[in-house]
Amino acid sequence: MKFSELAIYFDKISQVSSRLEITRILADLFKKLTPEEIEKVVYLLQGRVRPAYEGIDFGMAEKTIIKAIISALNIEKSYFEKEFKKRGDLGETVENFKKQYSSFEEKDLEIVEVYEIFYRLATSSGVGSQDIKKGLLSQLLRQLDSLSSRFLVRLPTGNIRMGFSDMTVLDAYSWMLKGDKSLRPTIEKAYHVRPELGFIGRVIKEKGIKSLDKIGPKVFTPIIMMRAERLSSAAEILKQIGKCLVEPKFDGFRLQVHFKKGSVLLRTDPLRTVPEVKLFSRSLEDVTYIYPDIVEGVKKQVKAKEIIFEGEAVGYNVKRKEFLPFQETVQRKRKYDIEKMAKEIPLRLFSFELLYKDGENFINRPFIERRKALESSIATKRDLLKETVVIADEEEVENQEKLEKLFDEALEKGLEGVLAKKITGIYKPGAREWNWIKYKRSYSSKIKDTIDCLVMGYDFGKGKRTVFGMGAFLVGLRDEKEDRFVTIAKIGTGLTDEEWKELRIKSLELRIKNKPKDYFVDKMMECDVWIEPKIIVEIRADEITKSPVHTAGLALRFPRLERFRDDKNPQEVTTLKELIKMSDFSTS
Repeated sequence: MKFSELAIYFDKISQVSSRLEITRILADLFKKLTPEEIEKVVYLLQGRVRPAYEGIDFGMAEKTIIKAIISALNIEKSYFEKEFKKRGDLGETVENFKKQYSSFEEKDLEIVEVYEIFYRLATSSGVGSQDIKKGLLSQLLRQLDSLSSRFLVRLPTGNIRMGFSDMTVLDAYSWMLKGDKSLRPTIEKAYHVRPELGFIGRVIKEKGIKSLDKIGPKVFTPIIMMRAERLSSAAEILKQIGKCLVEPKFDGFRLQVHFKKGSVLLRTDPLRTVPEVKLFSRSLEDVTYIYPDIVEGVKKQVKAKEIIFEGEAVGYNVKRKEFLPFQETVQRKRKYDIEKMAKEIPLRLFSFELLYKDGENFINRPFIERRKALESSIATKRDLLKETVVIADEEEVENQEKLEKLFDEALEKGLEGVLAKKITGIYKPGAREWNWIKYKRSYSSKIKDTIDCLVMGYDFGKGKRTVFGMGAFLVGLRDEKEDRFVTIAKIGTGLTDEEWKELRIKSLELRIKNKPKDYFVDKMMECDVWIEPKIIVEIRADEITKSPVHTAGLALRFPRLERFRDDKNPQEVTTLKELIKMSDFSTS
């Protein structure tokens, strides 16, 4: 397919807000693409060249993009900037100029040709890389038509957002094959194991829907992590899953460890190799460089040739032999002074799940088997003074008294509580099921747990809060059924000055001109400033009430910020269905 044809689909999608209509447009597009094209197009539709977890960023500031445009169109800078200021949109400004000035270089490029140039642009680094990026973008602008150019310049700015999520793409794959979304569960199951939209699309195109059953874990491709259900008493837990294995519930950073022995060639000695380790957060971000102590621990202690396992990284005070509270552990997430922080706040990785080992997929194995294989994969004496990687303790429980005792012991050690695991339960990537159940302290008689929310926008501050630039922020949850975010609270109190400052800093780079299409907001709750769906906050509230102005139909009473959840992504916020279960209200 020609890129000019793809631009027409870009334009169609940008003009509609209905998720169903977007799904149908995508399905129509996907039908016309080759396997190679679909693998690339799904990323271009999201303003990327590869999955987000690979961390490939275009790395072009707006000023550099403008320089590329001026060079490509051969116009005066002041003339362009005057028009840009009038229109307020870089893409529309370029499109207008392209209509006026035709280029003898203009030609109808194939999608794959444009993608390859964009990939070179995104991956160019080092000395002179900005000049290379500018030159490649200028080259494309001279060659492509006006409509294509509109979307071309939006790609490296990150403003290509079309108002749909990965889930909409999965629905579109189903519509492409069957004309409805009935195949979504099958496709989503494969996606949770291999969250590469392009790879999934290519496999479907080349081999059909049945081939997805053969997709398994791949080292260095993160698996979407399984989540736990919540219950507030030992009796409820045992009634739900019966005899179970109980582990401490740590309050730290959940990490997924990918390790492959001998995978990196040393430049200084080409005959030697060192094992490679990658660490992924819950949001599938590559955080390897932040935790050098864990990386070294994995290299020293893992006995497998290649492995994928999960654990919780918790700060540990070696002198006092005690766990650090989350507020201290969280300081390790800083992206500067890494070596210094590693010495000041050493971490211990408590391993608790095995997903893959030496060519074997353990996802569908019973937990008891996964646990035994994990224990044989890590060399540890559970010595927290000397070892970085240990295996979480576990005990078999079948009576209420013992479970309560383990829960109390965990609290005495400064932990969150315990996690009960079904002995025969399998690991279900991306799912929240009864194979794992969290048992945490009840902080309130009405709401027994915190709620993970998405920050959607904010209002300007008044009085003292003018210093922070915001006076209240709007938060919401995921409505899985409609694949959109709905509101539950506008929060203006319960934050310290430092927390207001942190929220302001996090929001600055995420501000956008218009409300995203997947934000469902009542007019009464409209914000002064909208922000991209990136910031996740953990909120505690006194109770849940019905609401005529919040689009969840429910609202939080006396909401307050518990902490920022940088380890989570928008797809992991509390869902509307989960909120309803927490409340006393039925879906009716």
